[in-house]
Amino acid sequence: KTGTARGSADVRYDGQGGLTAGDGTVVGAFWSSGSNHSTYELRTKWADQVGPDDALPEYPRPQLTRPDWQNLNGRWQFAAAGADEQPPVGKTLPERILVPYPVESQLSGIERHEDRMWYRRTFTVPADWHIGQGKRLRLNFGAVDWKADVYVNGTRVAQHQGGYDKFSADVTDALKPGRTQELIVGVYDPTDAAAGENPPLGKQRLDPSGIWYTPTSGIWQTVWMEPVAPDHVDSLKLTPDVEHGRLTVETEGVREGVPVTATAYDGRRKVATAQGRTGGPLTLTIHDPHLWSPDDPFLYGLKVRVGADEVGSYFGMRSISVEQVNGVPRTVLNGKPIFMMATLDQGFWPDGLYTAPTDEALAHDLKVHKQLGFNAVRKHIKVEPDRWFYWADRLGLMVWQDMPAMTAGKNPSSAARAEYEREMKEMIDEHISSPSVVMWVTFNEGWGQYDEGRIAQQAKSWDPTRLVNGMSGINLGTDGGAGDIIDEHGYPSPALPPHPDGKRALVSGEYGGLGLAVPGHAWSVQQSYVDVDPATYTDDYLAKLDEVRALACRGSNGAVYTQISDVEGELNGLLTYDRKVLKPDVTRVRAAQQALIRDASRATPAGCRAD
Repeated sequence: KTGTARGSADVRYDGQGGLTAGDGTVVGAFWSSGSNHSTYELRTKWADQVGPDDALPEYPRPQLTRPDWQNLNGRWQFAAAGADEQPPVGKTLPERILVPYPVESQLSGIERHEDRMWYRRTFTVPADWHIGQGKRLRLNFGAVDWKADVYVNGTRVAQHQGGYDKFSADVTDALKPGRTQELIVGVYDPTDAAAGENPPLGKQRLDPSGIWYTPTSGIWQTVWMEPVAPDHVDSLKLTPDVEHGRLTVETEGVREGVPVTATAYDGRRKVATAQGRTGGPLTLTIHDPHLWSPDDPFLYGLKVRVGADEVGSYFGMRSISVEQVNGVPRTVLNGKPIFMMATLDQGFWPDGLYTAPTDEALAHDLKVHKQLGFNAVRKHIKVEPDRWFYWADRLGLMVWQDMPAMTAGKNPSSAARAEYEREMKEMIDEHISSPSVVMWVTFNEGWGQYDEGRIAQQAKSWDPTRLVNGMSGINLGTDGGAGDIIDEHGYPSPALPPHPDGKRALVSGEYGGLGLAVPGHAWSVQQSYVDVDPATYTDDYLAKLDEVRALACRGSNGAVYTQISDVEGELNGLLTYDRKVLKPDVTRVRAAQQALIRDASRATPAGCRAD
């Protein structure tokens, strides 16, 4: 932005552009380098679609919808803050920020880091919502990184800690007569500060380089409000039971004893109904259920009525487990072995950092997974907004969901450990109804790890319906011996854990990392992984895929290629960071990956050599 980027800029000319010197002399091919004084900032095509009136306007919570709501994204007032400052009630703040883009991002309009900050705006409540006359006003936040204090008209209505989970507050009693109401949000985000609390932060670093990236602070997911009945559901827990053709519906956040009705739909056709009262589960019987899978990601519609509150939702019928198949522990989807071919998906954007510029952008990388023949995706130490899971559910991708790591190389304190486990439970609870999520990954490569076996068992107790991968990359951390998966990382060639226990399924949790820089589409980097000839890039990728196939013949159940897109200093993506160039030959890659998944998903994998 300022023309003072670290590192150098390469200038390459092939001699074919018709350049001449002032005296007419033809300029031949050359390659030169020098200081990087460029002020160009890498951005995606969607950045130009973002403005104060259309900042992520979509309904943000697809598995719990209500017809009346109002988006509060857009232009807010902003100011840096100091510790122990009082909220700036009634004061105009000096700067403007575009919510919900992180304060460090281009799209926010601020583009710098702050440890502490204030957000301020006013809002009006539609009169036809009848707030205070049989309806209550709910204020919702998709995510704020990391600690938030929320004030309405000077009254604190919410305190929340955790950068990846949603929270809300009933603000009815804080409203004042008249149309205009004041909303202030104070945020504190230590990121990886040496004296900070060491929260779960994933790849965010105050001094980004290499595999660590620019942090995301402040409001980074949609803010909205909605009218609700006094008795209303805050979340739904939807648990499919494929074997018995049932769906369990649990309404949460509402007092016990309120009448509740749940109805499932296949399109417009009603397929099941159950009635009862809150405080216990409802069971819907789904006759001859249409199962969800990557090849057929079928979703049922769902309506739930709790007293006077009615919400819309959806669900998928599918099962996931590890079972012995011909004496080998295999991952099994809907009763059949499944080989999971995924990429490492870090969810960073050059213009929005943690926040995709638009909903189309949010869906884009998942659509590219399907285009390239992948059937799975590993969401790497980040938790996405609900709409990302909706797209994975709808498109048909099996999600390995990582818990965001604490700071690597730092032994977490008892307080940090308690926070880690609290935020992990929030992650599981909030996405437990998404059919695409098939695995929770509780630690990665030893980053901030502790009590590995206990944490894996804890995750399994919170959600016994999914697989648990207690340590992705046991060669770089400690295997706690628990969970359903044993996971080895290998670069560039995939690898399997050398000491299988005969119970947990084997996977290659990361491999590949073939680097290819595309001039004009790279972040200003200090270091990168550039080691592939553009002419042989697809061949090199497919050669590694042959190694994945060989491991499938030795009991592997999945592989995760690093990675779907370039990210800042890493140039090993299948897509460039700005998502404008897809590097491999799509047709060849898709055909090879579909063949691999087909052959490796058989009870006895096909295409294996007899050596």
